[in-house]
Amino acid sequence: MKKQYWITLFLIVLAGDIVGVQLQNNLLQTIFKPLIIPVLIGYFGSQVKGITNGLAKWVGLGLLFSFGGDVLLMFESKNSIFFLLGLSSFLIAHIFYIIFFHKVRVREQIKSNIALLAIVVVYYVGLIALLSPHLGDMKLPVRIYGIVISFMFMLAMHMLFIKNKEAGKWMMLGALLFVISDSVLAINKFYQSFELAGVVIMITYGLAQLFIVEGASDYIRSKDN
Repeated sequence: MKKQYWITLFLIVLAGDIVGVQLQNNLLQTIFKPLIIPVLIGYFGSQVKGITNGLAKWVGLGLLFSFGGDVLLMFESKNSIFFLLGLSSFLIAHIFYIIFFHKVRVREQIKSNIALLAIVVVYYVGLIALLSPHLGDMKLPVRIYGIVISFMFMLAMHMLFIKNKEAGKWMMLGALLFVISDSVLAINKFYQSFELAGVVIMITYGLAQLFIVEGASDYIRSKDN
């Protein structure tokens, strides 16, 4: 299947889930949400097929555990344990993205940038300070998750300095949207719920995954040697 067909299919699936969220239609969400990541896995696989430089597996594993997180969070209303399980699955997904970004940084011989660390520390401290009084028993899991996704974002910002600037921009933007999505989710769940939060969460989450896949596949293809 051609690239434009994969992206069109992905946007249709994502739009279907967003409509379901906005209308609070469980049937639409049940149909479309579990399809978001599998479509991206299909797209990613089509873009890196036959490439054996060892980088694709880390993105693939990140997508696989993201799929697990999506499915687990669908059962959150039935039992709160599913939120923790979904959070754990996404945490593992971020670890695989961290490994991928680290390997790219090493390949590109990009030195650690203390300014980028400062950015994520300010973000993390500010968000946790806002949420902590409202987290209850979830205080430790949320703090750990926050550290992991902040580290993922820090490494993703290093992608701006790789030789393939286009791929680097896509990956960084994807990571940024992931942080925004998870931040909105946390604020809506633990601090103050607000209208359209679900729509904002899914738009930023879906595009985050798409942009990471787009940038990663572009980079992986350029390094097929």
